[in-house]
This record gives sequence, C-alpha cells and structure tokens, in this order.
Amino acid sequence: MTIEDFLHISQIGVETAMMVSAPILIAGLSAGVLVSIVQAATQINDASLAFIPKILAVMVSLMFFGPWMISQMVTFSSFTFNQIPNVTQ
Repeated sequence: MTIEDFLHISQIGVETAMMVSAPILIAGLSAGVLVSIVQAATQINDASLAFIPKILAVMVSLMFFGPWMISQMVTFSSFTFNQIPNVTQ
C-alpha cells in the first residue's frame, strides 16, 4: 500500500465522517439559532430552555437520517475491509 492509497482511504473516511455528522449538527444548530432568536425577542434568558428543542431536533433528524447514515458507514467499512488484502509490508 502506497502513501497515496493511504491518503485516499483517509480522505474518504473524513468525507464520510463529515457527511454522516452534518444532518445532526445542522439540525441542532438551526434549533439553537431559532430558540436564541425567540429568547432575544421575548427577553427570556433561561439557559435550560434551549436544550429541549435541540434534543428534539437531534432526535427527529436521527430518526429521519439514521438509515442513510448507517448505510454510509457500512459502505465505508466494507470499502475499508476490502482494502486489507492490498496492504503489504
């Protein structure tokens, strides 16, 4: 296995990690921003108020994007395991 092969597998791994984590992070970020806007408009400064919408948004996005995320991780894992015979010393 050359350094180019290793870099290619590493690049695919980083891309997969970013693609899998993006829906959850975007849902949490958007819920946090919306709650912050509502808190700023109503001048309610309760820190615990922001957690419940974020948790709900993350749970809904996990239910919606969960199967796709698992299929992406399985595809990357099978690709990685298929590269094992190419490793030589």
